[in-house]
Amino acid sequence: MLDTIPGEEEMTALIGESLYDVWNKLCALIDEKYDMERLWNQGGKAWKYEYKYRRGGKTLCALYAGENRVGFMVILGKDERLKFEADRENYSKEIREIYDEAQTYHDGKWIMFEPADTSLFGDFIRLLRIKRKPNRK
Repeated sequence: MLDTIPGEEEMTALIGESLYDVWNKLCALIDEKYDMERLWNQGGKAWKYEYKYRRGGKTLCALYAGENRVGFMVILGKDERLKFEADRENYSKEIREIYDEAQTYHDGKWIMFEPADTSLFGDFIRLLRIKRKPNRK
């Protein structure tokens, strides 16, 4: 857990103005569809911050902020991977490539995207739907 949550100024300085806009739009999109706990943490070695969406002890996804970059991670378990595979042709080429290259661990396939704009957001929401149905109307 973080002692202080980074504000707009700090985030803009860290990831840059255009990515801060992408970050905010992605958060707004997730918030619009999901009522979740939101937790700020240290981002580990590769990132400065982690911003995780959780509910009932289960993580939906996490956003990461680093020097001039933003990350969006979804972890798909075995059953979720089967659902993705069944529908993979309906995802963009970029999503499929990142999925194929993602590392699979004992708890699932860790898929990290680094969006530079909002073009993949439709696919991101479809990936989240595999994990959990939206709980906001």
